[in-house]
Amino acid sequence: MKHLPLFLLLNSTLFAAELSESKQKVLAIAAQNQVELRLDQSYADNDNPKQKVDLYLPGKRNSSKPLPVVAFIHGGGWVNGDRLGYAAAAIQLARTGDYAAVTVGYRLTKEAHWPEQIYDCKAAIRWIRGHAQELNLDADRIAVWGSSAGGHLSSLLGTSGGVKALEGRIGPFTSLSSRVAGAVNLCGPEDFTKALMFDKTGNPIIQDDAVIGLLGGNYEEQHDAAVAASPLTYVSADDPPFITFHGTTDQRVAFLHAEAIHAALKKPACHRCSCRSLEAATAP
Repeated sequence: MKHLPLFLLLNSTLFAAELSESKQKVLAIAAQNQVELRLDQSYADNDNPKQKVDLYLPGKRNSSKPLPVVAFIHGGGWVNGDRLGYAAAAIQLARTGDYAAVTVGYRLTKEAHWPEQIYDCKAAIRWIRGHAQELNLDADRIAVWGSSAGGHLSSLLGTSGGVKALEGRIGPFTSLSSRVAGAVNLCGPEDFTKALMFDKTGNPIIQDDAVIGLLGGNYEEQHDAAVAASPLTYVSADDPPFITFHGTTDQRVAFLHAEAIHAALKKPACHRCSCRSLEAATAP
């Protein structure tokens, strides 16, 4: 046991070296594509490496007008993944000269449970808005894009604009709005009161480690948290435009989640008329 601290130190050092090497590669690719990359911008005013964003700005803008922004939110079951995973997409977008891109980090379930993940994402959006004038960004045109767990968080940002219980108090821009102007959802979970996966006979898989890690228990044990974490809960008539991509035979997140959010968003009024009143009931 006396060698354990050294073992942990070596692994930590190796991980840091690998991450640093990845960052150097991304910086080089960004430069080749005339994209200015600002890594590790803290939106929480601390040194937590997960509570940071990377900012991708076009080296040559096609207009002097403020740029619209796409914020990418990575997947990984809320327990894995890193914002560098969206580096290629961010570079491709910024190199056009028409957009700025931001890749968002957030605390994973090894470190924090629901609702900390959405608190982090909302703080990241506020950070973008708080620096919009300085960076010549359009504070009214911030869209989000995410897949899997990132699709869930992007969807939640889209439907929960103005829901105080999900804002948190992270970062220096708590007085600013975290609303977004659009959401791109790739196979994100939308209703945690339903299973994400089903077995070969069609029975719901209740003991889903990713969901348990997020909510602190399965969706039956943590029903209130399951409701509060569901983008479907907050759908209302003032939600921004959405686009959802989802495979009909997806075995990790069932297609029913895409169907549920799409059907709810198509209705002219909130599909759960009391959704805003859920704030008090679902506050952590």
